[in-house]
Amino acid sequence: MFIAGLMFWTLAEYVLHRYVFHFVPKADWALRLHFIFHGVHHDYPSDAKRLVMPPSASIPMALILYFLFNAALPATYIYPFFAGFLLGYLVYDMTHYAIHHFNFKGGLWKAIKQHHMLHHYQDPQKGYGVSSPFWDKIFQSDFVKKVKVK
Repeated sequence: MFIAGLMFWTLAEYVLHRYVFHFVPKADWALRLHFIFHGVHHDYPSDAKRLVMPPSASIPMALILYFLFNAALPATYIYPFFAGFLLGYLVYDMTHYAIHHFNFKGGLWKAIKQHHMLHHYQDPQKGYGVSSPFWDKIFQSDFVKKVKVK
């Protein structure tokens, strides 16, 4: 169940980023709230204070999710599932900070950073997976990769 919670986080990350953080509301107050939660991050992607959710928002959200999971899962599953989900969130937060502030020389981390930077600087309507492009591939929101010609 721990692994299931971790995997469920990856889907939640994708869904939240695509359908909540990139939802464009119509009301002025909602547009302002949206800008505060996510729009400012797109306007200032290197601002270290705008890369992780503050505890004043993340703790209440975690409590709500805990009670939802508790209602949906058998009692013996909730703790390992929720622990995996929280670990996924923490890894996501650290990864998001790192890809905006660390200079990766190669390998997996460089590929993850490139994927996210394309979301910021090429097309914010693609590349919603921050810590992994897995769900972008599944839901066809990945970037078209250029084929290298020899």
